[in-house]
Amino acid sequence: MTEFDLIRRYFTRATPSALLGVGDDAALLKVSEDYVLAVSTDMLVSGTHFFPDADPFLLGHKTLAVNLSDMAAMGATPRWATLAIALPGADETWLEKFSAGFFALAQQHGVELVGGDTTRGPLNLCVTIFGEVTAQQALRRSGAQLGDEVWVSGTLGDAALALAHLQGRIMLSAAEYAACAPALHQPQPRVALGLALHGIANSAIDISDGLLADLGHILDASRLAARLDFSALPISSVLRGHLQQPLGKQCALSGGDDYELCFTAPGARHAELLGIAAQLKLPLTCIGRIVAGLGCLVHDAAGDPLNVEANGYDHFR
Repeated sequence: MTEFDLIRRYFTRATPSALLGVGDDAALLKVSEDYVLAVSTDMLVSGTHFFPDADPFLLGHKTLAVNLSDMAAMGATPRWATLAIALPGADETWLEKFSAGFFALAQQHGVELVGGDTTRGPLNLCVTIFGEVTAQQALRRSGAQLGDEVWVSGTLGDAALALAHLQGRIMLSAAEYAACAPALHQPQPRVALGLALHGIANSAIDISDGLLADLGHILDASRLAARLDFSALPISSVLRGHLQQPLGKQCALSGGDDYELCFTAPGARHAELLGIAAQLKLPLTCIGRIVAGLGCLVHDAAGDPLNVEANGYDHFR
């Protein structure tokens, strides 16, 4: 099978909203006058972001999901994507499963694959995604306001806990791992939530490197601080059973791969946000408040500060 056979068979689909999709030197995309393009690129590297023997269907899902999460954080509607993929070889069984996982999620969110690149080499997956949003509605990290409430979607820490189990840093029962594994291998990008936050949230970010690290980006960009209540964090029953171990708290506060949204909004919108949670059938939890100063303070139920050793994942630390 040639490189071009591979592309035609596994990565070429109809692209009705693009003027030109896969098969030429570049895709041609038409954007309406009122919208700007939101563009994001994420790379997944074998041995760094996933295990070499990862299930290819789930890997196809996650390869696109991490990019969709960026669109969610911007409040953008995802439209098109390109995929650059390095493969050790043309394993047709692997490619069929990987592309099925990728396109299943793409279809769910109306995303068209319009181009990319293939080459031989160590397994490496890189997606660039394009979305639409008006300049006025785009969510940014720099918009947090003094007095805003800090919110998160879903639950935190399960993906990091599952990864810690696979790495032998903690031991989970088979049932515990089964409950946590979907968060690691098949995250659900919160695109609908990002769109629902138009005109409500003042700032937003997706939690890919850990709550404290990613909230820290909002605080740095907005030049403000936050005070969080650890007891308010939305934590699964599995992770709650491991909170007495230092690793348990780290998973909740600093674990990566959550791909939930963290956002800030005025307290006056609290009830409205609970209504959005009910409408989307997605838990939204207020975990703290934006305050004057710099940095992030996490306190326990008694109001005492918690000592947090690591803020989040960093590729070069």
